[in-house]
Amino acid sequence: IIVFLADDLGYADVGVYGCKDIPTPHIDSIANKGARFTDGYANHPICSPSRAGLLSGVYQHRFGFENNSGPEDYAAANFGVPRDVPMLAERLNAAGYAPCMVGQWHVGFNEGLRPHERGFDTFYGFLSGARSFYPVGPKQNNQLYRNGEPFNDETEYLTDAFARDSVRFIDRVRKHDGAEKPFFLFFSFNAVHLPLEATKEYESRFSRIKDPARKTYAGMLSALDDAIGRV
Repeated sequence: IIVFLADDLGYADVGVYGCKDIPTPHIDSIANKGARFTDGYANHPICSPSRAGLLSGVYQHRFGFENNSGPEDYAAANFGVPRDVPMLAERLNAAGYAPCMVGQWHVGFNEGLRPHERGFDTFYGFLSGARSFYPVGPKQNNQLYRNGEPFNDETEYLTDAFARDSVRFIDRVRKHDGAEKPFFLFFSFNAVHLPLEATKEYESRFSRIKDPARKTYAGMLSALDDAIGRV
C-alpha cells in the first residue's frame, strides 16, 4: 500500500485535471491506469485536522482535533491524535505490514504522539507543518528526524531526499523479508506548500514561464512528480 499526499496542491495543477504549463506525467499515468475520484471532498479545510481524519479513519471532530497547531514551540502540549484513537499504521503494523513514513507529519509533537510511536517502524521527515526544502535554509528550518532521533546530515533537496529514502525502504523490505512481505509507505510531501523553493535544475525545465514565482512553483511540482515516478 502506497499513499502519496501532497500539501496545498490544487485540483487543476496536474495534467490529468487540466494543467497545461507544468507536465506531471507520473501522476497522470497513475490516473490513466487506475481509478479517478472526481467527486472527492476533504473532511476539513485546514491541514492538521484533515491529516488526523485521513490517518485515523475517524471524523477528526469526534476526538476534538479541529485546529492547526501553530508553530511547534507554541503548540498545546496535547496537540496530536490521542493515543486511544488507533491510527492506520498501527492497524497495518498489527496485521503484519512493514510501515514506513517519509515527509511531513503535523499530527503530534510530543512523546507518544510522533510517527515512530504511532505504528511506523521507519520514519524520516519532520513533525511540523512546513519546512525549507533545502537541508540548511533560511526559512522554516524545522528539525529533521530519523526514527525519533534528530538528523542533521541531509545534503539533498528535500523532495528528492524523501524519494530516495522511500525507494531504499521498498528495496530493503523486499530484500530482507522477501517480495511477498506486505508494506505500507506513507509519502507525505511538504511540496508544494510554501516556502517557494526549487533547485535551478528543476526551474530550468520551465524557461518559457516568465513569472518567477510560477516558475519556482513549477519546479517544485515537477520535483514532486519525479519523486512519485521514482517510487
